[in-house]
Amino acid sequence: MKKKILFPLLLILISLFSSCEEVVNVDLDTAAPLLVVEANIGWIKGSSGNAQKIKLTTTTAYYDTEVPIVTGAKVSIANSDNTVFNFVEIPNTGEYGCTNFVPEIGETYTLKIINNGETYTATEIFQALAPITRIEQNNEGGFTGKDIEIKAYFNDPATVNNYYLYRYEYSNQASVDYNVDDDKFFQGNEFFSLSQKDDLKKGDVIELTHFGISKQYYNYMNILIGIMGNNSGGPFQTPPATVRGNISNSTNPKNYPLGYFALGESDMRRYVVQ
Repeated sequence: MKKKILFPLLLILISLFSSCEEVVNVDLDTAAPLLVVEANIGWIKGSSGNAQKIKLTTTTAYYDTEVPIVTGAKVSIANSDNTVFNFVEIPNTGEYGCTNFVPEIGETYTLKIINNGETYTATEIFQALAPITRIEQNNEGGFTGKDIEIKAYFNDPATVNNYYLYRYEYSNQASVDYNVDDDKFFQGNEFFSLSQKDDLKKGDVIELTHFGISKQYYNYMNILIGIMGNNSGGPFQTPPATVRGNISNSTNPKNYPLGYFALGESDMRRYVVQ
């Protein structure tokens, strides 16, 4: 009797487990696409800072793998003297480039984008950055004491509050790490950014960059990294719709854009793990 009961029960269980492996595509409501703005204006120390790019895309359906680019927009940035820097469209890229931008620490800049008859604007102050002074490698780092850690040091200014964005790109990883910092607990002292990978090995190349950012951008990035994870595609890809940046639509406020307009100094180093 027991064999007659268990056999059909076994078939039912196998059927249930098999059905769990099926891929189910759920029909999702598709909202109208929103403009996505990647406008991170960086001034690499030692460069003129004249060449800058802004990228425009739109949000897309959940299952789509291709990100639509925006063409035909008018993009410009103006400083407080109303000097206008026009960004010219680079065909078939969604990117708009400028070769005569003039960066100035502490200056106020206003971004203006006109697309499909609507005007988007944002205003931000150009932020300074304490330069990277040295890089150290520790071969006894991590929880195990056997991981390789890389630290990039800088001297934080004592007279002002500063906010930092750290970017670490690894030759042995497809992802990029982003982290943000404020100087609340190390103001006026030497501090550092730290690599986040526990599988570094000799010969790996790390491209590490520090950015000077505003308090508002720090708050934005802190939320974004918390949602997406610090080793996701990065904050300059399409952000989640729940994260609003500093760019507004003055023509139609309900059709708000995503992304952020940020300006600041940056310092980059390429380090080969020893």
